[in-house]
Amino acid sequence: MGTSQQSRRSLLTAISAGAAIAVAAPLLTACGDDADSGKVTIEWLDIATTEPSKTIYPEIAAAYEAAHPNVDIKLTNMENDAFKAKMTAVTASGDLPDVFVTWGGGVLKQRIDAGLVKPVEDTGFLDGFTPVSLQPYQFDGKAYAVPYDMGMVGFWYNKDHFEKAGIDGPPATWAEFLDAVRKLKTAGITPIALAGKDKWPGHYYWAYLAMRLAGPDGVKQAAEAQNFGTPPFVQAGQKLKELVDLDPFQEGFQGAAYDAPGGQAATMGAGKAGMELMGQWAPVVQKDASGKDLGDALGFFPFPAVEGGPGKVTDVFGGGNGHALGKDAPPEALDFLKFLMNEENEARLVSSGAFMPVVKGAESSIEDANRKIVAEKLNGTTGFQLYLDQAFPPAVGEEVNDSVAGLMGGKKNPQQVAQSITEAAKNA
Repeated sequence: MGTSQQSRRSLLTAISAGAAIAVAAPLLTACGDDADSGKVTIEWLDIATTEPSKTIYPEIAAAYEAAHPNVDIKLTNMENDAFKAKMTAVTASGDLPDVFVTWGGGVLKQRIDAGLVKPVEDTGFLDGFTPVSLQPYQFDGKAYAVPYDMGMVGFWYNKDHFEKAGIDGPPATWAEFLDAVRKLKTAGITPIALAGKDKWPGHYYWAYLAMRLAGPDGVKQAAEAQNFGTPPFVQAGQKLKELVDLDPFQEGFQGAAYDAPGGQAATMGAGKAGMELMGQWAPVVQKDASGKDLGDALGFFPFPAVEGGPGKVTDVFGGGNGHALGKDAPPEALDFLKFLMNEENEARLVSSGAFMPVVKGAESSIEDANRKIVAEKLNGTTGFQLYLDQAFPPAVGEEVNDSVAGLMGGKKNPQQVAQSITEAAKNA
């Protein structure tokens, strides 16, 4: 979507929007060699605010420090939105952390174009990852991050609620899905938990509908043409409005955050909703946010097929998490990433239940039946699309989130959603 110069202008626009953040949150301290102590400091900025990564990551860092006494790893974890604001601020300074979490796509590409990210040029290391897990971080034949998690978005559902509502099994089509929503409401069960305040969970619905109606190639072509006003994208909004008109979300959903008390994950985890559309991390966050475990009552099914579109139910929307290196990162930062993703630590991450495998052969560490389904669906995908708010430049991704939230809140119609995203794409 646009040239490198356009990407830089878009990045600067996003940076200026977050300027106030920079005042409240000072930039990360300088990294690299500490002349006084003789140690190398690695600044690591991440989003591991929930278990098990909240505990596992510091332990892995401590193990690396024990084996490398000359290295001091300073790990800072932030909630998603605070992390994004922080990254906007440090990008403005041109001084990114040595190691930072990234979802890849257009956001990472803009930082690459600005010369702020160091490529990972160890082919032996990269060869150990599954190809699909590296895809979001590859540009012009180079990898600019390494993954630590990869998965897909799908529906996590409460089997007990489905049984109570008389729903025989996971819906295979959009029409069956809407019928399941109606049955849940009739049974007195909130059909869907949604974090309307955060916006990004809502964009999953429009994005998946667009994939089903336009196909993965159609989404890519629309991005390249900077035109989302064609029938499949308007129809995606129309299909979503069909759902919204059923009033399927929990009371107060527009003010609910994803992992906050009383938010989407907590509502689902506490058994107060029938479904949520979320990524592979959902069961862990449900338990962490609600303090409860749905256990065998929790199931998973892929986003249903949509009648009339070329997209297949095996076309996957999702992504994962990776770690990138700031342009001034010392060699020890890459060495630490190799340690973080070695066979032992990868097995620990995957077996924790919070991460999907990215290293070849690590699938054997999956024990949970639902996560095995996610891995199977991902490995059998016929098409893959990264989250739209990451695949597209920041201004476009933000407009997707805002416009879809507007439709869900009754403030925009399907045509206005498509038009707004098209305008953002042309201006990016």
